[in-house]
Amino acid sequence: MEEPPADHAIGSFTTSGPWVVVPDELRWRRGLVAVRRTTHEEVPSLIRHRRLPPGARVVFVGRLLGAALLGWYAVERRRSPGTPASRTGLSRRLRKAFERLGPTYIKLGQIISSGEGIFPEELVREFRLLRDRVPAEAYEDVVKIVEDDLGRPLATVFSDFTTEPIAAASIAQVHAAHLLDGTPVVVKVQRPTVAVMVRRDLAAMSWIAPWLIGRIPVSALANPPALVELFAETIVEELDFRLEAENMLDIARVLAGTEERAVVVPRPHPTLVTKRVLVMERLSGFSFDDVEGMRAAGVDTRAVVRACMITLLEGCMLHGVFHGDLHGGNLLVRADGKVALLDYGITGRLTEPRRLAFLRLLVGGTLNDVRIQLSALIDLGALPVGTDLEAVIADLDLEGPVRDPTKMSSDELTRELQQLVKKLLGYGAKAPKELMLFVKDLLFIDGALATLAPDVDLFAEITWIAMWFAEQHGEKIAAEMGIDLSKAAVDLDGLRASIGVDGSVQTMTHRELQERRAIIRKRFEEDRPTLRGRRRRARSKP
Repeated sequence: MEEPPADHAIGSFTTSGPWVVVPDELRWRRGLVAVRRTTHEEVPSLIRHRRLPPGARVVFVGRLLGAALLGWYAVERRRSPGTPASRTGLSRRLRKAFERLGPTYIKLGQIISSGEGIFPEELVREFRLLRDRVPAEAYEDVVKIVEDDLGRPLATVFSDFTTEPIAAASIAQVHAAHLLDGTPVVVKVQRPTVAVMVRRDLAAMSWIAPWLIGRIPVSALANPPALVELFAETIVEELDFRLEAENMLDIARVLAGTEERAVVVPRPHPTLVTKRVLVMERLSGFSFDDVEGMRAAGVDTRAVVRACMITLLEGCMLHGVFHGDLHGGNLLVRADGKVALLDYGITGRLTEPRRLAFLRLLVGGTLNDVRIQLSALIDLGALPVGTDLEAVIADLDLEGPVRDPTKMSSDELTRELQQLVKKLLGYGAKAPKELMLFVKDLLFIDGALATLAPDVDLFAEITWIAMWFAEQHGEKIAAEMGIDLSKAAVDLDGLRASIGVDGSVQTMTHRELQERRAIIRKRFEEDRPTLRGRRRRARSKP
């Protein structure tokens, strides 16, 4: 059997790579620690409070967003307030406004489109259209950027280079090419003016965001200034492809520690990486929604989802670095069943204290210990230091009896949600960037289960993963937390409570969970007209 390349020992790369990556010899890595620090330090200046609007861009943005909201108020909201039709109308108007506003807003929309479970399904579905509606840059402009950044003519690097991109996104577009020796590669090229536009748009967003508070009837968009801050922290790193290439190396190193190496990372080129150009190994495979193709090739789709889950958990809990933008467009499934992970522009990075907090949060969930989880949320910055944990437990009824949401009325569901949000805001709760990225990834995996393994027993799968972690990483976790997982029982009562079932329910497939969610949505929508009628009658009484 042919020996794998030398870099296979330091990263979860393919076993037959086109080149060998030696991190210490990569010139483009020099000074990246300082570059990343400077990038983070720039964010506060980009979103700082300004007394006067930062340029004419604010007027243009305000006019388009204002027109979208006013149009929705005048038509869909007036006709059918609080219904899917109303939310669809608002989502469509916002999507069209984002398209006209350009790359920065399209990028924000694309992030929202991968937030299934965080944002309303109508908004997610509509904003997914933004993934396919980004016009490509002129080929001449692409060539100029590549030649300027690499410092030589295109023909001296590539034997061929597609004139049309194989993918076009808001920040960059990707072209297929071959190096002079025939090696197939993909080339990610930044759009010519995007760096300037992003910084200008962030300033405009931060000025407009306070005005939007309370004007967008979507709970996940209830705090636009916080969303702008989170978005700014995310997007500024994407403007330097050297940081993305470094992210690839870091995550490949993390994945190399997994026994099966079920997830692989494309190699960045040793020399062809600059701030605006990233040449990398070309990988191929089944698209993530091609279930029939995978199964016909003998791929175990349940194992695919499990690999994604373990990769995410290991990255957060044990290494402090994880892919922050899991969605179907960033994943391929290879014929051997391994998952190819693509696009490392958004990556979660945890300081050591926050990594330990993530570890406590997730282990606390496995043990159903709400005090461990809440103390971890404080250390993650989701709750203020000094928060009274016992008061939170009592106010949120975290140890109270389980209530089945499928048996609650719309009025009860709405009231409970409103009270929960009010109480959390009262305690100063917020969503740090890394926690939001983790939750978004987790929700993607939840959706992947519905497609790839709908009949998997969720309780059994979670127990298996917990036991696998105890076997593989028990010593490290024991040393860092003082808990011997081999002697700790997995307690799923907290999970059961979160979906509204009691301890008598021993199994539940993802299909059954989806059915429960559908019941809740249907009852909520059916009950809302009656609820609105009662409120109108109450207001009309003398």
